[in-house]
Amino acid sequence: MIDTSVSPKSNFVFSGIRATGRLHLGNYLGAVKGMLAIQDSGKYRTIFCVVDVHTITTPFDPEALRRNKREIVLDYLAAGLDPAKSLIVYQSDIPEHTELTFYFSSVMSIARMQHLPTFKEKVKQHPADTTMALLNYPILMAADILIYKAGLVPVGIDQEPHLEIAREVARKMNEKYGMDFPEPVRFATKGEYIPSLKGEGKMSKSVEGSYINLTDDPALVQKKIRSIPTATAAGGEMTRGVAALFKFAELYLPDNLAGFRDEFQKGTLMFGAMKDTVAAAVSADLAGFQAKRKELEGNPSYVDSVLSEGSKKARAIAQETVREVKEKMGLL
Repeated sequence: MIDTSVSPKSNFVFSGIRATGRLHLGNYLGAVKGMLAIQDSGKYRTIFCVVDVHTITTPFDPEALRRNKREIVLDYLAAGLDPAKSLIVYQSDIPEHTELTFYFSSVMSIARMQHLPTFKEKVKQHPADTTMALLNYPILMAADILIYKAGLVPVGIDQEPHLEIAREVARKMNEKYGMDFPEPVRFATKGEYIPSLKGEGKMSKSVEGSYINLTDDPALVQKKIRSIPTATAAGGEMTRGVAALFKFAELYLPDNLAGFRDEFQKGTLMFGAMKDTVAAAVSADLAGFQAKRKELEGNPSYVDSVLSEGSKKARAIAQETVREVKEKMGLL
């Protein structure tokens, strides 16, 4: 569903995923499902990006980056993003993104960026790599969105602080230079927060053992679901691990959820059997994706053509926005 408390003023939609590894179930349910819903509604012009420049804001390996960005494009296409309906691009193929980031940085203070909770968290994670690129991450995200004057962004709720920066940038550029940037709003999906398999926090590529890859085979999915920490006996207050297991049941087995809850309260729920039922449902959902992905892996020229055509069309839009910004700022 779309958050109807704020109506987007643009029919352009932009969303991107960092090139830090293959997509996992949390990415799929929290972001890609939203992308698909918007794309297939036929109401919007959609641009979906592998934000590879964002990836270099924290420590990275060049060879892994080169490999991962391709993997994500394969995942996008296998999941159902359709180049006949959406533009699929690499962020680095459109240098106007980084150019606009610099222009936007002229209206945002260092203090505002340093106070972002997400920046503080990253500083703790990478104390020896606190770079200007990291500080400017939200401004680059604002440029990603506003360069297409996008009004909707299908991302998880954890990205809301960054979207607020994008709205601030839009307001400042509009007030100071007479631009017409929309203030983007988040497109929410029912699976926007997918718990970690560890029972703590959300599913994340950076936490080993917390996630299910979209390419995991049924045996591996079953093994990972079985690893969710659950109590030795059902009943009482749910632990975080049990709550995580029930969240997966809610997403994949909604018709079974009431029965699982009833058995849990009665103390008769068999966690092992529930985990295997959930795992089977997850694998069944991933089967079509995995078959499509194998087909795409065997057709690299098609994937190349998708990226080439997407960047050509997206760059034409981006260049026009940058030209307009430069003109309003007195650079042209």
